[in-house]
Amino acid sequence: MFQIKKISLVVMAALAVAGCKKSFTDRASLDSTTLDNYYNTKEEVRGLTSTLYGVPWRNFEERAWDAVGDVMGGNELATYDANYGPFSNFTFSANSTAIADAWASLYKIGGWTSEYVNALQLKLQKGGNPDFINPAIAECHFFKGVVYFYAARMWGDAPIINQPGETILGGNFNIPRYYQEDVLRFALNEFKAAETGLPTTDEPGRVTSWAAKGMMAKLYLYRGVYDSAKIKAQEVMNSGQYDLFPDYAGLFNSAANNNNIECLFSLQHQATQNPYGSGNLKAKDRGPGSLQTSEADYYGGVFFPSIDLVRAYETGDKRKAGSLIEPGWKMPNWKPQRNGLSSYNAFMANGFVYDSTLATNDGGTANNDVNAYIAKYVVGPGKTYGGDYIDGHQSSGLNLPILRYADVLLIYAEAVLGTGASTSDGTALAALNKVRARAGLAAKVSFTKDDILHERRVEFAFEGDYWFDIQRQGFAKAKQMVEAQDRGSKWGAKFVTFNQSFLYLPIPAGEVLQDPELGKPPVHYY
Repeated sequence: MFQIKKISLVVMAALAVAGCKKSFTDRASLDSTTLDNYYNTKEEVRGLTSTLYGVPWRNFEERAWDAVGDVMGGNELATYDANYGPFSNFTFSANSTAIADAWASLYKIGGWTSEYVNALQLKLQKGGNPDFINPAIAECHFFKGVVYFYAARMWGDAPIINQPGETILGGNFNIPRYYQEDVLRFALNEFKAAETGLPTTDEPGRVTSWAAKGMMAKLYLYRGVYDSAKIKAQEVMNSGQYDLFPDYAGLFNSAANNNNIECLFSLQHQATQNPYGSGNLKAKDRGPGSLQTSEADYYGGVFFPSIDLVRAYETGDKRKAGSLIEPGWKMPNWKPQRNGLSSYNAFMANGFVYDSTLATNDGGTANNDVNAYIAKYVVGPGKTYGGDYIDGHQSSGLNLPILRYADVLLIYAEAVLGTGASTSDGTALAALNKVRARAGLAAKVSFTKDDILHERRVEFAFEGDYWFDIQRQGFAKAKQMVEAQDRGSKWGAKFVTFNQSFLYLPIPAGEVLQDPELGKPPVHYY
């Protein structure tokens, strides 16, 4: 059956937060909790919804997110890993670990949000305070919208389980797939409910009505409903609540910059392994082995940049150094040291330098297939050595942005372009050129669809999004884009043949085995 279960009120209470001593994601255990004696304060209710911001995303976020968003998109390679490498040439199967992990995470979160809404609505009927319960319900709608937006883009036609408790109690697990358009409509309706019920401001990290508007703009863009995408993006732009963070690299290399002025929605992390997944686990899979210290693990690159992406940056684009670690890349504040390795310690004494020519004991890093590593979400060699604190050598407190203001600006620009061949519209150019100005690039006087897709690729590289930009172009354009990418290495070029069946992921084999309806043609939800 699905990786979803009915969550009892007692279990939900055990997940909830008694207070907010350090951040809104701190949690404490509770016993013998019922609707009559709990969810009576704002802190208790917000403690419940705080569980949606981190841990349940882990199986998707940690590696499946890369495999789908960037390996399939041609931005990353995973040559040395049998689980994720096949996403580069589309040879993965329905037995893929990454696909099963993504499914489990997304549908678990969808189930939690549904049961949280049911519990909070019941609390309202019992006299609960609507001033803080209604915004919490809207917060749940926001997360459910995000979940089904991902499901629609990843699997196309996908199941919708709006009342998992009734499904479990009724014993009917013959749940069909619904047409993608219906899944997207369902997600949109959830965002609309969130937009209406969320506040316009909140504590850092909490989603607001502006985040809901931004996600609606992104969904409308995916569907090609350009007028609506433009309207929603413009509402966010006119809010005065957001701007670009001046330091592009700083968005992704230190938790000190979490929840900054650019972030509309981020998964929230703490540098702890209790429970596992509370911290950001991406650094270990991305950074070079020469950053390894007594405080930080780096595997030498489960994921690393594709050579096609390395070549995609314009000359002078500051985002390249904020995204890629190439020979000569420096971070003066990071000073890794290792016991007994005097040459290594001397080489790193004035700051980390990526060097692929030296021996590893002297500070070098063995070459990978493209002689480059990923900089985003790499937080350094540990606090003692000038980087962020890393708990258990793996877990950092760096948040993971899902929606940034840069995305809103580029959504607006593309929505103005719409189906046109090019545009020189002043408002669209202002939005696009604001993003380019931070990157140190010259302003454009007009742009095409290919221009905006290029801008999105380098702006959001390694953020799990580019595959969906390719996919939403439709099969013909997606085929053209994928087959033009060099998915090889410095040892030789490699080009793949793209078929229409590759546009969406297969339903996990284990799910179809236990629910054969998932293997049948989709039906209408509405």
